[in-house]
Amino acid sequence: MTDDSLNKSQKFVRIFEIVQRRGGVSAQDLMERFDLDARTLRRYLSDLKDLGLPMRDEGVGADRILSLDPAYARSGVQLTLAEVLSLHFGRTLFTFLDGTSFAADIEGAIERLQPAIARSTSDLTRDLDRKFMAVPEHAKDYRSDPDKLDEIVSALLYSNPADAEYRPARGGFGKVYRLEPLTLATYRQGLYLFARDTQEDKVKSFAVERFERFARLRREKFEYPTGYDPHAVVADSFGITSGPPEDIVARFTPDVALFVRERHWHPTQRIEPLPDGGVRLRMRVSVGPELREWLVGFGPQVRVEAPPGLVAQVREAHRAAAALYADDGGPVEQVC
Repeated sequence: MTDDSLNKSQKFVRIFEIVQRRGGVSAQDLMERFDLDARTLRRYLSDLKDLGLPMRDEGVGADRILSLDPAYARSGVQLTLAEVLSLHFGRTLFTFLDGTSFAADIEGAIERLQPAIARSTSDLTRDLDRKFMAVPEHAKDYRSDPDKLDEIVSALLYSNPADAEYRPARGGFGKVYRLEPLTLATYRQGLYLFARDTQEDKVKSFAVERFERFARLRREKFEYPTGYDPHAVVADSFGITSGPPEDIVARFTPDVALFVRERHWHPTQRIEPLPDGGVRLRMRVSVGPELREWLVGFGPQVRVEAPPGLVAQVREAHRAAAALYADDGGPVEQVC
């Protein structure tokens, strides 16, 4: 059945659907599509207005644009109390993006959804900022260079490669890359870009704030890899840093055993109770800075048992820390 063969009721429903489209539709298009004359079209539009629908009629004659006020489409959506709480709480998890276009867009989206909160629950959603909060962590600050973040996001959306200069964590000279951006990830209140290093043909992770320069090549595009899975990039990681996995074994004292048991540290973890009330944690993960810092942070409440290389690294970290508190009345200068 074609549009011009529909009955009056069917045409009325179809016109109502079409005028809700972004940008509306011209009167001429509706008349041709549904085989209407100007008088009949005016009657349809009058019927829509009689239903209380906020119709827009802009322009002159057959070239005028007919549309439905976008505010009406939003008012037809009703958010449940649980959905409102989820939106609000989700926003609090991204406070580290304050001052960037990301934060402004999130706030704008939530503001536009305010009319969708049902009247029966609107009173319950007052004071949400005080009833629900995310305690801020030690976040990275992206306010100083919002343009760089916009360049990265645009490169991701449009599949543009980029020329970038990246400063390593330990300092030194920056390295120049040709990158194909694949994923923007959050970790510990920071942003990381997963991108393919075209020279080494390898996906690497980059801390966004360490890009000294990031220039997307707007006239070039790359084919987004069909088999790429960002979760696979960090599957063996204890955090964001990837590498070959190793079998990790660590014994925790009874003082921290409950804390270790309460959390999910890695999909491969196995936790074994020990006779003294402690626990032994086994995982198969890559040995990176996040894992070493986590283990060192437990101090004397953990003993790393394997692999030997990690045992040596943790032991050396504790030895260096102890040297800073030598019993000679002051800290010891470390020469690295």
